Amino acid sequence: MAEQTLETVFEQLDEVVEKLEGEDLSLEESFQMYHKGMDLLKICNEKIDTIEKKMMILDENGEQHEF
Repeated sequence: MAEQTLETVFEQLDEVVEKLEGEDLSLEESFQMYHKGMDLLKICNEKIDTIEKKMMILDENGEQHEF
């Protein structure tokens, strides 16, 4: 499976939330959707951490440094 973008993961997470807010899910389906949502949140956190580590800051001399 190709690596997903952060935006794609957010879209999937929105779909999970919509399904959970609906009234047509059984308890078992709700439980599965909850776990899928938690897995997607973990992916989001990992991607955000990676992005933060790659971000650069400029010092007072205009030189770039990772933070």
